[in-house]
Amino acid sequence: MSIEELENNKIPIGHVNLVGVGRLGIRIGMNLIQVHRGGPSKITAFDSQKISQSDIIFKMLGGKLGEYKVDFLSSLCTHPEYLRKIVSIKEDLTEGNLDLLRGDVVSIEIAGGNTISTTAAIIKRAHQIGAKTISTAGVFGVGEEKILTMDISQADEYNPVVRELREHGIEENHRIITTGKFIEDNIPITPYVLDDYAREMTKEILKLLV
Repeated sequence: MSIEELENNKIPIGHVNLVGVGRLGIRIGMNLIQVHRGGPSKITAFDSQKISQSDIIFKMLGGKLGEYKVDFLSSLCTHPEYLRKIVSIKEDLTEGNLDLLRGDVVSIEIAGGNTISTTAAIIKRAHQIGAKTISTAGVFGVGEEKILTMDISQADEYNPVVRELREHGIEENHRIITTGKFIEDNIPITPYVLDDYAREMTKEILKLLV
């Protein structure tokens, strides 16, 4: 097979769901959009929130106050739709609308309050439709933390997110990613750790996609 034929075969394929397009989700979405010679052909983004005054990363990227975050992500993708399509769902994915879930990989990066029960419900639904899953399990850090990814069956019990997910029946076949730092540790979430976290999470999504 010639180089040209090999290049022509390296096209986007598969469907990734981004559940949550906040400060982390927008970074992951941008990474996926930029993947060349592969990556997803379709990205569905779920989030009901609009860009607010505190969403600095969105404003730095050109987003406007009051614009839906999922619509802003979609606007960043200038590929022709046959190559890579962004579907923006201006709803939060919850236990009440799991029928909206489709695709091959479900990446969960929702924040605000205790989201474990919702995350567990999404994972269970994703597995029912044959999708692979990954979610956050500790995102706090200043940027020096080692970011680890593993199957939940290999994760330490000390991780409170892992512990609660297991209590909700998520015990295997689910990837988690963590800095090992949590809200109780009294440290912030810096843009540096979000950049690194998004990079690692994007790698895992791409590996799950193939």
